Amino acid sequence: GAFKKVIEHFGRLDIVVNNAGVNNEKDWESTIQINLTSVIRGTYLGLEYMRKGNGGDGGVIINISSLAGLMPAAFQPVYCATKHGVIGFTRSIAVTASMENYGVRLNTICPGFVNTPILQSIDKEENMGQYYSYKDEIKNMMRFYGVMDPSIIAEGLITIIEDDTLNGEVMKITASQGIHFQEYSQTPFTSSQR
Repeated sequence: GAFKKVIEHFGRLDIVVNNAGVNNEKDWESTIQINLTSVIRGTYLGLEYMRKGNGGDGGVIINISSLAGLMPAAFQPVYCATKHGVIGFTRSIAVTASMENYGVRLNTICPGFVNTPILQSIDKEENMGQYYSYKDEIKNMMRFYGVMDPSIIAEGLITIIEDDTLNGEVMKITASQGIHFQEYSQTPFTSSQR
């Protein structure tokens, strides 16, 4: 319904940001549904309205993952799996969009720890389940990596929106290194620039 209302009001859809995220290791099926399935659904809906072969004007889709999508997170295995999934899905569908000339760019942002309500979920046993006893380890990681203000994530988002050369990229944002990109080795079947 939200996609239809945007089209009705503005006549087109240019930007989609799929920013779904919960941290609930106890209700892990819900975590998969919210963190991964909804991002895939939002991407496919966005592509239906935006891709040029379907009457759209093109645009950009940005899926929010996490640094936990790039490394193991022993205390959050399901959260980690969903965020790895967001990266793999986005990079793959970006190649498809390029090959099929959709006119839509797809990229991922992987923030470190951000000062949002999800940070409080590690203190709740009903979220962490069997991993609750490791909450201090996660807090140690937060101290090590630092906690960022959401405004730096917005800055990265604007960079992706404005830079038409970015497609299939994975932007990392950390307190210590700021905005930078994950480097991947070139595979023979992708058109990645990095």
